[in-house]
Amino acid sequence: MSTAPDPATAAPAPLDPAAAAGALALGDDALVLSHRLAEWTGHAPVLEEEVALANIALDLLGQARTLLSLVGDEDELAFLREERAFRNVQLAEQPNGDFAHTIARQLYFSVYQELLYGQLAAAGEPSPLAPLAAKAVKEVAYHRDHAEQWTLRLGDGTETSQARMRAGLDALWRYTGELFRPVEGLAVDWAGLEAAWLATVGGVLERAALALPEGPRGTGWSAGAGREGVHTEPFGRMLAEMQHLHRSHPGASW
Repeated sequence: MSTAPDPATAAPAPLDPAAAAGALALGDDALVLSHRLAEWTGHAPVLEEEVALANIALDLLGQARTLLSLVGDEDELAFLREERAFRNVQLAEQPNGDFAHTIARQLYFSVYQELLYGQLAAAGEPSPLAPLAAKAVKEVAYHRDHAEQWTLRLGDGTETSQARMRAGLDALWRYTGELFRPVEGLAVDWAGLEAAWLATVGGVLERAALALPEGPRGTGWSAGAGREGVHTEPFGRMLAEMQHLHRSHPGASW
């Protein structure tokens, strides 16, 4: 009888420290944004959006589980770390606000994530994150399309919907510069990624009768140090809610 491990079920090889840092950052992005979108459950404006936002949240949670499992115990990483140990970008942790605010966050983040995963997938097998990126980029394309279609409807809709969409885009703009700061362990053309992101987001906003916001994105006056463990004030409350059950009943099982 052969004792060779089954490649289909064998545990993944441990990541080197740099690759683990990259996986942790992307896993935290997906985990935190998944939780934010799950907060819409029971509160979405129409039933169809209730399902759509929940499905996007589940996609992101699946990505988070895979990425965090490459780093260590996924439950410990999700539920037992303190705030300063999370490496997600600050954009992902921003509160939902109204529906237009959530769509603005989704547009910014999903375009970034689709372009990022596209580059990681193109790197091929030498990159330990390439297989995940190749699979995730397909579902992220749906997330981007969902945000794009709603941006067009709200931006080119009524005076009120356009004003709300513009307010969401303006409020979150200062968090977008952090998306393009190099992350340890990720071999990405960050300048090319930012140029593609600006072209894509700008194109969507132009079709929606909107424009790219003005203001700083990557200077000392803008926000963004989530990758270093510095988070905004709402993140602490979100984390307390997300970790409450696990911390209150350590070791419990269903």
